[in-house]
Amino acid sequence: MKLLLVLDDPRRAQSFVDYLADMGLKCELTLDDDNNVSIWLVDELRWQQAQLEVKRFIAEPLHPRYQDASWRQGDTHVQFARGASQPGLLRDVLSRTGPVNMLVLLACLAVYGLSWLRLPMFGLLSFPPQLSLLLGPDLWRGFTPALLHFSLMHLVFNLFWWWYLSTMVERHRGHGKLLLLLLVAALLPNIMQFLVSGPHFGGLSGVVYALLAYVWLSGRLNPAGGVGLPDGMAVLMVVWLVLGFTGALGPVANLAHLGGGLIGLLQAWFDRPKSVL
Repeated sequence: MKLLLVLDDPRRAQSFVDYLADMGLKCELTLDDDNNVSIWLVDELRWQQAQLEVKRFIAEPLHPRYQDASWRQGDTHVQFARGASQPGLLRDVLSRTGPVNMLVLLACLAVYGLSWLRLPMFGLLSFPPQLSLLLGPDLWRGFTPALLHFSLMHLVFNLFWWWYLSTMVERHRGHGKLLLLLLVAALLPNIMQFLVSGPHFGGLSGVVYALLAYVWLSGRLNPAGGVGLPDGMAVLMVVWLVLGFTGALGPVANLAHLGGGLIGLLQAWFDRPKSVL
């Protein structure tokens, strides 16, 4: 058998396996301790055909063809044994949240809470007024604007996407990879934004764009790697980026978003399987 794909949703995995079974591609499912589902192709001689179906599935994971296949198979239940009890929502979220992910979540919440209490967090954490100061003891202030958020909506939007994307990266690529993306995608895009707008900006969205680009392209280059996003979601974020540059969204750190996206794409290309040219 050969590993075809790893998913964190057992029901979606079962629907995809049922669809492959309709095509004569027999697969088996295994479940690891983190509730990740591995899909194994039994007939390795049909690997190329199966890979094409994986790419199609990643592009349209919610297409009715997969659920229809489960109904035709006559059993919509996931076909492997799971624990006797299912975890609650909070426990499930916490079990998916790695240490780097959690650290950033708590730091952003703490900074926002302290700002709400009228403490001068912007003055403490904003980008330094001169770029040359980053070469000295203020280097850390090249990163800390990512922890600043200026409204509850701004905070919730960024933290949701941070949690969702970094969960995949930290689980399947490790703590070090997520930390690298976090630091590089905060520092370099913040420098780009400073050069066009000065130090008056903040937010985690540049890092979010880096993670989104990384996860999307990684899924395209390595469908069996456990990370990936539908093309439609990537298109939506590109549209949002373009709208920001038009001014339709008001004052937005557009260069930070663009820089983050480019960093994510580059890192995904560097991390591609050696067989991908």
